[in-house]
Amino acid sequence: MAKHESRYNGVLIVNKPQDFTSFDVVAKLRGILHERRIGHGGTLDPMATGVLPVFIGGATKAADMAAAQAKEYIAGFALGYATDTQDSTGTEIARSGKTAELQQLQTAVYAMLGEQQQLPPMYSAVKVNGQRLYDLARKGIEVERKARAITVYEAQLLEFDETSQCGKIRFLCSKGTYVRTLVHDLGAALGTCAVMTALQRTMSGRYTLAQSYTLEQVQMAAEAGKIEDLLLETDSLFLQYPAVSMDAYGYQRAQNGAFITSEHVTDMPQEAGALCRVYYNDTFWMLGRVDELDRGGLALFYEKRFR
Repeated sequence: MAKHESRYNGVLIVNKPQDFTSFDVVAKLRGILHERRIGHGGTLDPMATGVLPVFIGGATKAADMAAAQAKEYIAGFALGYATDTQDSTGTEIARSGKTAELQQLQTAVYAMLGEQQQLPPMYSAVKVNGQRLYDLARKGIEVERKARAITVYEAQLLEFDETSQCGKIRFLCSKGTYVRTLVHDLGAALGTCAVMTALQRTMSGRYTLAQSYTLEQVQMAAEAGKIEDLLLETDSLFLQYPAVSMDAYGYQRAQNGAFITSEHVTDMPQEAGALCRVYYNDTFWMLGRVDELDRGGLALFYEKRFR
């Protein structure tokens, strides 16, 4: 059977609508694009909106690398009560009459910066003993979870109303961070309760909200035969790495997963461990890694191929 050739190849930045899961978006796009090879680069909760990078065709091999990148969010929050899901979609489980002042919020938000251990919420897709935590939570079962290392690179209080005890915070954080848990922990730090009331992802790695399209816009582009106009090249995920070009002999070796010596690569970094974008005839082919040969000298090694 002939290998299925993807009709499209690249990255589509979707502005995820509320009440859609990330998989719902992928399923919808498979129907619109008539393409099976589609994956997303970082799960968003159903209540969340915003930047969801979607990888199509050969670009799907980059989805896990996108998921590992830092992400920026704007989170709405309310103080004074807690829910079982740590957001406003859940069932209320606690209430506090203690209120906070603006200065207290600013101090507490600033204290959230840096590396820390975060306990995944029960309502999450994390697996424990082969079972999703949210499946156990829906059965009323709570299990022991292991805290995971996360980093909050930036935390900024955007607004806070002392009367309503509601506000917004901007976070820039590492892979695997649960923003609703950050909000929950903020409430605890203030000696009260807190829930996340809204969440918008405004950036995922280098991809921003300004680059995103709604599902309706994608549908219209498909009907007009202009999907390619919406796609970013796969190498847009790796612009932080230098670009190198390989000649015809290097290309032949790359197809077989073999290393390429420096005379067949233009502008190869002269530093072991360096990653670079590798092109052939101006077409992005793979991510390469410079490393030392056993016989001495440096060569370009296959890291990940996207064709």
